[in-house]
Order: sequence, then structure tokens, then C-alpha cells
Amino acid sequence: MTTCKRGDIALVFFPNSDLRTAKKRPVLIVDSDDSETGLPQRIVAMVSSNLQRVNHPSRVLVRLDSEEGKCSGLLFDSVIMTDNLATIMTHELDKVIGHMPGMASIDQALRYTLGLE
Repeated sequence: MTTCKRGDIALVFFPNSDLRTAKKRPVLIVDSDDSETGLPQRIVAMVSSNLQRVNHPSRVLVRLDSEEGKCSGLLFDSVIMTDNLATIMTHELDKVIGHMPGMASIDQALRYTLGLE
């Protein structure tokens, strides 16, 4: 895997909540690029094409016809779910498919999810 940065959308086997199964799906890199933890890992938010999941303050809708959607590399209108985060080893990230040009709505959703508001 090449290096990825905050705001990149990459493909990864994302763990299901049972921690026994996983599904290859897009994720959004949400952690800081300069956290310097010494560990080769990134914190990612799950991306889902199930639009029924959108109506919650921890989730951000990405429409393909929007600026974000056109840069995202996603194939469908999707929901970024900041309430479904995982820490993934960087070598498990398959490839970067796109980038979110603005992270303000993601940051707001993360603040809600983490109780920082």
C-alpha cells in the first residue's frame, strides 16, 4: 500500500462488529497525518451505500453529483459513518480510490460521535 493521508478514501477488508468477519469496502481515513504514534496504522470510518443509514448526526451523505462525490472515487451515493470506526494496519489498506476535498462535515460528525461538542 502506498502512503495515504487524512481525507483519502481507500479500500480495505473492514471488520464487522462480531470481529470474526469482514467485508471489502471503502473507508475514509480520519486520523491526523502527523500523530506519530510509531505504529503503522490508521483510523478509518466505514463508508456504506445503504442510504437508509444517513439520518443521524454522526453520518455524512456523499452524493456522486456533489464536489465531494466527484472526487471520492465512490461508485454510488454513500454514507460516511463516523460512528463506525476501526483502526487498520496500513499494509491492509488495498488502494486509495479518491479523496474528500473538504472535511468540515466529517469533523462535525466526529465531534458528535466522540462527544466533543
